[in-house]
Amino acid sequence: MTDMPRILHLVDDATPGGVTRVLNHIRSCPLMAQTARHELWTVARNAALPRCEADMIVSHLSLSWRGLPALISLRARHPGTPLVHVEHSYTEAFTALNVRAKLRFFTMLRTAYALFDRVVAVSEAQGAWLTRRRLVPAGALRVIPPVVDLAGFRALPAPQGAPRVIGAIGRLHGQKGFDVLIRAFRDLPRDDIELHIFGTGPEEQALRALAAEDPRIRFFGHADTPEAAMQAVDIVAMPSRWEAFGLVALEARAAGRPVICTKLDGLPTSAGASATYVPGHSVRDWTLALQAQLGAKPGPGTAARAGRAEAAFASAWAEMIAGAVFGAAPSQAAQSGALSLA
Repeated sequence: MTDMPRILHLVDDATPGGVTRVLNHIRSCPLMAQTARHELWTVARNAALPRCEADMIVSHLSLSWRGLPALISLRARHPGTPLVHVEHSYTEAFTALNVRAKLRFFTMLRTAYALFDRVVAVSEAQGAWLTRRRLVPAGALRVIPPVVDLAGFRALPAPQGAPRVIGAIGRLHGQKGFDVLIRAFRDLPRDDIELHIFGTGPEEQALRALAAEDPRIRFFGHADTPEAAMQAVDIVAMPSRWEAFGLVALEARAAGRPVICTKLDGLPTSAGASATYVPGHSVRDWTLALQAQLGAKPGPGTAARAGRAEAAFASAWAEMIAGAVFGAAPSQAAQSGALSLA
Protein backbone atom coordinates (compact mmCIF):
# COMPACT_ATOMS: atom_id res chain seq x y z
CA MET A 1 0.00 0.00 0.00
CA THR A 2 1.75 3.17 -1.18
CA ASP A 3 -0.47 5.91 0.21
CA MET A 4 -1.04 4.73 3.75
CA PRO A 5 -2.89 7.13 6.06
CA ARG A 6 -0.80 9.43 8.24
CA ILE A 7 -1.78 9.10 11.90
CA LEU A 8 -0.53 11.87 14.18
CA HIS A 9 -0.35 11.13 17.92
CA LEU A 10 -0.30 14.07 20.35
CA VAL A 11 1.15 13.61 23.85
CA ASP A 12 1.84 16.11 26.64
CA ASP A 13 3.87 13.86 28.94
CA ALA A 14 7.08 12.43 27.52
CA THR A 15 8.48 11.17 30.83
CA PRO A 16 9.44 7.48 30.94
CA GLY A 17 6.44 5.32 31.72
CA GLY A 18 3.79 3.07 30.30
CA VAL A 19 2.21 5.61 27.93
CA THR A 20 5.58 6.55 26.43
CA ARG A 21 6.47 2.90 25.93
CA VAL A 22 3.14 2.14 24.27
CA LEU A 23 3.62 5.10 21.90
CA ASN A 24 7.13 3.92 21.07
CA HIS A 25 5.65 0.53 20.24
CA ILE A 26 3.03 2.10 17.99
CA ARG A 27 5.75 3.87 16.01
CA SER A 28 8.14 0.91 15.79
CA CYS A 29 5.87 -2.13 15.47
CA PRO A 30 6.05 -3.74 11.99
CA LEU A 31 2.42 -4.85 12.28
CA MET A 32 1.30 -1.28 12.92
CA ALA A 33 3.38 -0.05 9.97
CA GLN A 34 1.52 -2.33 7.57
CA THR A 35 -1.62 -0.21 7.61
CA ALA A 36 -0.60 3.37 8.57
CA ARG A 37 2.26 5.79 9.14
CA HIS A 38 2.32 6.72 12.82
CA GLU A 39 4.04 9.92 13.97
CA LEU A 40 4.38 11.44 17.44
CA TRP A 41 4.26 15.10 18.43
CA THR A 42 5.03 16.19 21.98
CA VAL A 43 3.14 19.34 22.99
CA ALA A 44 3.06 21.49 26.11
CA ARG A 45 0.31 20.61 28.58
CA ASN A 46 -2.80 22.82 28.29
CA ALA A 47 -1.12 24.93 25.58
CA ALA A 48 -2.58 25.80 22.18
CA LEU A 49 -2.33 22.83 19.85
CA PRO A 50 -0.76 23.15 16.38
CA ARG A 51 -2.51 22.91 13.03
CA CYS A 52 -1.93 19.31 11.94
CA GLU A 53 -1.77 17.82 8.47
CA ALA A 54 -2.85 14.22 9.03
CA ASP A 55 -5.50 11.71 8.03
CA MET A 56 -6.33 11.10 11.70
CA ILE A 57 -5.26 12.86 14.91
CA VAL A 58 -4.97 10.86 18.12
CA SER A 59 -4.92 12.58 21.51
CA HIS A 60 -3.03 10.97 24.37
CA LEU A 61 -3.41 14.24 26.28
CA SER A 62 -4.41 14.79 29.92
CA LEU A 63 -7.97 16.09 29.99
CA SER A 64 -8.79 19.02 32.28
CA TRP A 65 -10.82 22.20 32.38
CA ARG A 66 -7.66 24.22 31.67
CA GLY A 67 -6.92 22.17 28.57
CA LEU A 68 -10.46 22.27 27.19
CA PRO A 69 -10.06 25.50 25.12
CA ALA A 70 -7.11 23.94 23.28
CA LEU A 71 -9.19 20.86 22.42
CA ILE A 72 -12.10 23.01 21.23
CA SER A 73 -9.70 24.93 18.99
CA LEU A 74 -8.19 21.66 17.69
CA ARG A 75 -11.65 20.42 16.75
CA ALA A 76 -12.62 23.71 15.11
CA ARG A 77 -9.46 23.85 12.98
CA HIS A 78 -9.79 20.23 11.82
CA PRO A 79 -13.51 19.90 10.98
CA GLY A 80 -13.00 17.12 8.46
CA THR A 81 -10.25 15.18 10.22
CA PRO A 82 -11.15 12.22 12.43
CA LEU A 83 -10.14 12.92 16.03
CA VAL A 84 -9.53 10.11 18.52
CA HIS A 85 -8.79 10.32 22.23
CA VAL A 86 -7.12 7.48 24.17
CA GLU A 87 -8.03 7.60 27.86
CA HIS A 88 -4.92 6.47 29.70
CA SER A 89 -5.72 8.01 33.09
CA TYR A 90 -9.26 8.27 34.40
CA THR A 91 -11.09 5.30 35.89
CA GLU A 92 -13.82 4.51 38.36
CA ALA A 93 -11.35 3.86 41.20
CA PHE A 94 -9.35 7.02 40.40
CA THR A 95 -12.51 9.10 40.54
CA ALA A 96 -13.68 7.56 43.81
CA LEU A 97 -10.35 8.28 45.53
CA ASN A 98 -9.25 11.57 44.00
CA VAL A 99 -12.24 13.59 42.80
CA ARG A 100 -14.41 15.50 45.25
CA ALA A 101 -16.58 17.50 42.83
CA LYS A 102 -17.65 14.50 40.78
CA LEU A 103 -20.50 16.17 38.86
CA ARG A 104 -18.16 18.94 37.73
CA PHE A 105 -15.52 16.37 36.78
CA PHE A 106 -18.01 14.31 34.76
CA THR A 107 -19.17 17.46 32.99
CA MET A 108 -15.59 18.18 31.94
CA LEU A 109 -15.14 14.65 30.66
CA ARG A 110 -18.40 14.62 28.69
CA THR A 111 -17.56 17.98 27.14
CA ALA A 112 -14.06 16.87 26.17
CA TYR A 113 -15.04 13.44 24.86
CA ALA A 114 -17.81 14.96 22.73
CA LEU A 115 -15.13 16.74 20.68
CA PHE A 116 -13.77 13.41 19.42
CA ASP A 117 -15.11 10.99 16.83
CA ARG A 118 -13.79 8.02 18.82
CA VAL A 119 -12.78 7.52 22.45
CA VAL A 120 -10.55 4.55 23.21
CA ALA A 121 -10.77 2.86 26.61
CA VAL A 122 -7.70 0.82 27.52
CA SER A 123 -9.56 -1.90 29.43
CA GLU A 124 -12.95 -3.56 29.59
CA ALA A 125 -13.70 -2.11 33.03
CA GLN A 126 -12.78 1.42 32.01
CA GLY A 127 -14.98 1.12 28.93
CA ALA A 128 -17.87 -0.17 31.02
CA TRP A 129 -17.47 2.77 33.42
CA LEU A 130 -17.41 5.32 30.59
CA THR A 131 -20.58 3.75 29.21
CA ARG A 132 -22.37 3.42 32.55
CA ARG A 133 -21.70 7.07 33.41
CA ARG A 134 -22.74 8.11 29.90
CA LEU A 135 -19.48 9.97 29.48
CA VAL A 136 -18.89 8.95 25.86
CA PRO A 137 -21.39 9.50 23.01
CA ALA A 138 -23.17 6.36 21.85
CA GLY A 139 -21.22 4.45 19.23
CA ALA A 140 -17.99 6.39 19.79
CA LEU A 141 -16.36 4.04 22.29
CA ARG A 142 -13.70 1.47 21.40
CA VAL A 143 -11.82 -0.81 23.83
CA ILE A 144 -8.20 -1.43 22.82
CA PRO A 145 -5.90 -2.79 25.55
CA PRO A 146 -2.40 -1.34 25.09
CA VAL A 147 0.74 -3.37 24.52
CA VAL A 148 4.49 -3.04 24.09
CA ASP A 149 6.88 -5.41 22.34
CA LEU A 150 6.68 -8.46 24.60
CA ALA A 151 9.30 -10.57 22.81
CA GLY A 152 11.96 -9.85 25.44
CA PHE A 153 9.60 -10.94 28.24
CA ARG A 154 8.58 -14.12 26.44
CA ALA A 155 12.26 -14.99 26.03
CA LEU A 156 12.81 -15.02 29.80
CA PRO A 157 12.93 -18.50 31.35
CA ALA A 158 10.11 -19.23 33.76
CA PRO A 159 11.11 -19.26 37.46
CA GLN A 160 12.36 -22.62 38.65
CA GLY A 161 11.73 -24.19 42.05
CA ALA A 162 9.81 -22.68 44.92
CA PRO A 163 9.14 -18.94 44.49
CA ARG A 164 11.27 -16.77 46.74
CA VAL A 165 11.42 -13.22 45.33
CA ILE A 166 8.34 -10.98 45.12
CA GLY A 167 8.65 -8.05 42.72
CA ALA A 168 7.03 -4.61 42.88
CA ILE A 169 7.67 -2.78 39.60
CA GLY A 170 6.47 0.74 38.91
CA ARG A 171 6.45 4.37 39.95
CA LEU A 172 6.81 4.85 43.70
CA HIS A 173 3.53 6.69 44.06
CA GLY A 174 0.50 6.21 46.28
CA GLN A 175 -1.43 4.91 43.28
CA LYS A 176 0.63 1.71 43.25
CA GLY A 177 -0.15 0.69 46.84
CA PHE A 178 3.41 -0.40 47.61
CA ASP A 179 2.91 0.77 51.20
CA VAL A 180 0.29 -1.98 51.62
CA LEU A 181 2.64 -4.49 50.02
CA ILE A 182 5.53 -3.62 52.35
CA ARG A 183 3.33 -3.92 55.44
CA ALA A 184 1.92 -7.23 54.23
CA PHE A 185 5.36 -8.60 53.38
CA ARG A 186 6.75 -7.62 56.77
CA ASP A 187 4.10 -9.81 58.40
CA LEU A 188 5.48 -12.88 56.65
CA PRO A 189 7.71 -14.80 59.09
CA ARG A 190 10.05 -16.48 56.61
CA ASP A 191 13.71 -15.41 56.41
CA ASP A 192 14.38 -16.95 52.98
CA ILE A 193 12.14 -14.62 50.95
CA GLU A 194 12.74 -11.12 49.57
CA LEU A 195 10.74 -8.18 48.27
CA HIS A 196 12.46 -6.37 45.39
CA ILE A 197 11.14 -2.90 44.57
CA PHE A 198 11.99 -1.37 41.19
CA GLY A 199 11.20 2.27 40.45
CA THR A 200 11.49 5.84 41.62
CA GLY A 201 8.93 8.43 42.60
CA PRO A 202 7.60 10.84 45.22
CA GLU A 203 6.88 8.13 47.82
CA GLU A 204 10.38 6.64 47.78
CA GLN A 205 11.57 8.05 51.10
CA ALA A 206 8.32 7.13 52.87
CA LEU A 207 8.49 3.59 51.50
CA ARG A 208 12.13 3.21 52.48
CA ALA A 209 11.25 4.35 56.00
CA LEU A 210 8.40 1.85 56.12
CA ALA A 211 10.78 -0.94 55.12
CA ALA A 212 13.82 0.24 57.08
CA GLU A 213 13.84 -2.46 59.74
CA ASP A 214 13.40 -5.40 57.36
CA PRO A 215 16.61 -6.51 55.58
CA ARG A 216 14.56 -8.71 53.23
CA ILE A 217 13.17 -5.63 51.44
CA ARG A 218 15.48 -4.16 48.81
CA PHE A 219 15.14 -1.07 46.60
CA PHE A 220 16.77 -1.16 43.18
CA GLY A 221 15.70 2.17 41.67
CA HIS A 222 14.86 2.44 38.00
CA ALA A 223 15.70 -0.72 36.06
CA ASP A 224 17.75 -0.20 32.90
CA THR A 225 15.25 -2.36 31.06
CA PRO A 226 11.84 -3.65 32.21
CA GLU A 227 12.94 -7.16 31.24
CA ALA A 228 15.85 -7.01 33.70
CA ALA A 229 13.50 -6.22 36.59
CA MET A 230 11.13 -9.00 35.57
CA GLN A 231 13.94 -11.53 35.28
CA ALA A 232 14.99 -10.85 38.88
CA VAL A 233 11.66 -11.83 40.45
CA ASP A 234 9.50 -14.95 40.77
CA ILE A 235 6.14 -13.27 41.52
CA VAL A 236 4.79 -9.83 40.60
CA ALA A 237 2.58 -8.02 43.15
CA MET A 238 0.37 -5.06 42.17
CA PRO A 239 -1.76 -3.69 45.04
CA SER A 240 -2.77 -0.66 42.93
CA ARG A 241 -5.40 1.75 44.19
CA TRP A 242 -6.36 2.59 40.61
CA GLU A 243 -5.02 1.34 37.30
CA ALA A 244 -6.47 2.11 33.88
CA PHE A 245 -4.72 -0.95 32.45
CA GLY A 246 -1.58 -2.15 34.25
CA LEU A 247 1.14 -2.85 31.70
CA VAL A 248 3.37 -4.59 34.26
CA ALA A 249 0.76 -7.32 34.69
CA LEU A 250 0.74 -8.01 30.94
CA GLU A 251 4.55 -8.11 30.91
CA ALA A 252 4.52 -10.52 33.85
CA ARG A 253 2.15 -12.82 31.95
CA ALA A 254 4.45 -12.74 28.94
CA ALA A 255 7.38 -13.59 31.23
CA GLY A 256 5.54 -16.51 32.85
CA ARG A 257 5.46 -14.83 36.28
CA PRO A 258 2.42 -15.25 38.56
CA VAL A 259 0.57 -12.00 39.27
CA ILE A 260 -1.10 -10.99 42.53
CA CYS A 261 -3.17 -7.82 42.16
CA THR A 262 -6.20 -5.92 43.29
CA LYS A 263 -9.40 -6.63 41.40
CA LEU A 264 -10.23 -3.17 40.12
CA ASP A 265 -10.22 -1.04 36.98
CA GLY A 266 -8.14 -2.53 34.18
CA LEU A 267 -6.18 -5.15 36.09
CA PRO A 268 -8.52 -8.05 35.23
CA THR A 269 -7.86 -7.24 31.55
CA SER A 270 -4.06 -6.99 31.86
CA ALA A 271 -3.50 -9.71 34.49
CA GLY A 272 -5.91 -12.23 32.96
CA ALA A 273 -7.77 -15.19 34.38
CA SER A 274 -4.71 -16.87 35.90
CA ALA A 275 -3.89 -14.02 38.30
CA THR A 276 -4.55 -14.10 42.04
CA TYR A 277 -6.96 -11.29 42.89
CA VAL A 278 -7.18 -9.55 46.26
CA PRO A 279 -10.51 -7.72 46.74
CA GLY A 280 -9.09 -4.64 48.47
CA HIS A 281 -6.14 -3.24 50.38
CA SER A 282 -6.38 -5.00 53.73
CA VAL A 283 -2.84 -5.76 54.92
CA ARG A 284 -4.02 -9.09 56.30
CA ASP A 285 -5.63 -10.09 53.01
CA TRP A 286 -2.45 -9.22 51.16
CA THR A 287 -0.31 -11.14 53.64
CA LEU A 288 -2.48 -14.22 53.15
CA ALA A 289 -2.36 -13.87 49.35
CA LEU A 290 1.43 -13.55 49.37
CA GLN A 291 1.76 -16.48 51.73
CA ALA A 292 -0.42 -18.68 49.53
CA GLN A 293 1.48 -17.79 46.35
CA LEU A 294 4.86 -18.36 47.99
CA GLY A 295 3.68 -21.77 49.13
CA ALA A 296 2.22 -22.78 45.79
CA LYS A 297 3.88 -25.52 43.79
CA PRO A 298 5.27 -24.38 40.44
CA GLY A 299 2.61 -24.95 37.81
CA PRO A 300 2.58 -24.84 34.03
CA GLY A 301 2.50 -21.05 34.14
CA THR A 302 0.98 -18.96 31.39
CA ALA A 303 1.72 -21.20 28.45
CA ALA A 304 0.55 -18.74 25.81
CA ARG A 305 2.53 -15.89 27.39
CA ALA A 306 0.05 -13.30 26.07
CA GLY A 307 0.89 -14.55 22.59
CA ARG A 308 -1.80 -12.62 20.71
CA ALA A 309 -1.38 -9.27 22.41
CA GLU A 310 0.64 -7.41 19.76
CA ALA A 311 -1.42 -8.81 16.88
CA ALA A 312 -4.73 -8.00 18.58
CA PHE A 313 -3.55 -4.44 19.27
CA ALA A 314 -2.42 -3.86 15.67
CA SER A 315 -5.62 -5.37 14.28
CA ALA A 316 -7.84 -3.21 16.50
CA TRP A 317 -6.01 -0.03 15.51
CA ALA A 318 -6.08 -0.95 11.84
CA GLU A 319 -9.84 -1.51 12.04
CA MET A 320 -10.45 1.76 13.85
CA ILE A 321 -8.31 3.69 11.35
CA ALA A 322 -10.12 2.06 8.44
CA GLY A 323 -13.47 3.04 9.92
CA ALA A 324 -12.49 6.59 10.78
CA VAL A 325 -10.51 7.42 7.62
CA PHE A 326 -12.17 5.26 4.96
CA GLY A 327 -15.60 4.64 6.46
CA ALA A 328 -15.20 0.87 6.76
CA ALA A 329 -17.73 -0.80 9.06
CA PRO A 330 -16.25 -2.23 12.29
CA SER A 331 -16.38 -5.95 12.90
CA GLN A 332 -18.52 -7.40 15.69
CA ALA A 333 -15.40 -7.93 17.82
CA ALA A 334 -14.34 -4.30 17.44
CA GLN A 335 -17.83 -3.04 18.30
CA SER A 336 -17.93 -5.09 21.49
CA GLY A 337 -14.30 -4.53 22.44
CA ALA A 338 -13.76 -8.30 22.55
CA LEU A 339 -9.99 -8.37 22.12
CA SER A 340 -8.08 -11.36 23.46
CA LEU A 341 -4.61 -10.91 24.94
CA ALA A 342 -4.03 -14.64 25.52
